Amino acid sequence: MNPELVGRAIAIASMVVSALLATAKIYIGLKANSTAVVSDGLESAGDLLASGLVFFGLLIASKPPDEKHPYGHGRVETLSGLIVGMMLVASGALISFRSMERASEGQHAPAAYAMWPLVASIAIKGGMSLTKRYYARKIGSSALLADAWNDGVDILSGVTALAAVAITLSDPVQLAAADHIGGAAVGVIIIVVGFRVVRDTTLQLMDTMPDPDSLDHIRQVGLSVPGVLGVEKCFARKTGLKWHVDLHLEVDPEMSVFESHEIATQAREKIKSEIDWVADVLVHVEPHLPTRAGAL
Repeated sequence: MNPELVGRAIAIASMVVSALLATAKIYIGLKANSTAVVSDGLESAGDLLASGLVFFGLLIASKPPDEKHPYGHGRVETLSGLIVGMMLVASGALISFRSMERASEGQHAPAAYAMWPLVASIAIKGGMSLTKRYYARKIGSSALLADAWNDGVDILSGVTALAAVAITLSDPVQLAAADHIGGAAVGVIIIVVGFRVVRDTTLQLMDTMPDPDSLDHIRQVGLSVPGVLGVEKCFARKTGLKWHVDLHLEVDPEMSVFESHEIATQAREKIKSEIDWVADVLVHVEPHLPTRAGAL
C-alpha cells in the first residue's frame, strides 16, 4: 500500500463529498431560512478547501529528497495540517459572529425540510471521519488526521444545528432565536477543534519526540544487532509521514573503524526494515565504557 496514493485518493473523495454537502446545505438553508443549516453548509465549504490543502500537502510530501531538501519534503504535509487548523479557527469565529448578528435581527422560523441535509451530512461525515482517522494513523499523516478531526467537527456541528432547528420548530414564536444560537454554537465547536489541530501540528514542527514506547522500540531493535553493547542516545523527529532517527550506539572501543561501520550499517537497515514508520536512521558509533551513565 502506497501511503501517498492512499492519502491522495481519500482527499479527492472528501473534496467531492464536501462540495456536494456544502451546496445542498447552503441552498436548502437559504430556502428554508435556517441560520444553523447555512452555518453548517459554510463549514462544509471550508472542508472542501481543507481537503484540497491535504491533497496538495500529500502531493508535495511524496517528492523524493533532493540537494536542498535532504530530509525530503514531508514538512509540507505537516504545514498543510497546520493551515487546516488555522482555517477552522477563522471560519468558526466568522460563523459565530454572523449567527449572533442574525439572532438580534428577528428572522422568521425555518422550514421543517431544513433538517434533511443535516441528517444526511451527519451520516456521511461519520463514515468519512472513521475512514480518514483509520488511514491517517496507518500511514502517519498529520494532514489527513487533521481532516478527520474536521469531519468530526462536521458531525458535532450537524447535530448541534439539527437540535437548534428542532427546538425552533417546536415553538416558532417563543424559540425563534434558537436556530441562530445553534449557528453560533457550531462556530464555537469549530474554533475549539481548530485550536487542537494547530496545537498538534505545531508540536510536530517543533520536532517533538515520539512517545517513550516508540523510542524504546528503536533502542531494542538497535541492541539486537550483534556487536552493539549499548545505546547512548536515541532521538527522533517527524518529517511528513515518517520519522528520522539519530541513534548513538556503543561498541567495543578496540574494534576497527571498518567493523564498527559494518555494525552501524546493520543497525540502520534492521531498524528501517522492522519499524515501518522510520524513514531513515543516522547512526553514530561511540566506544562502550563500563562507567558510562545510563542511556538516554
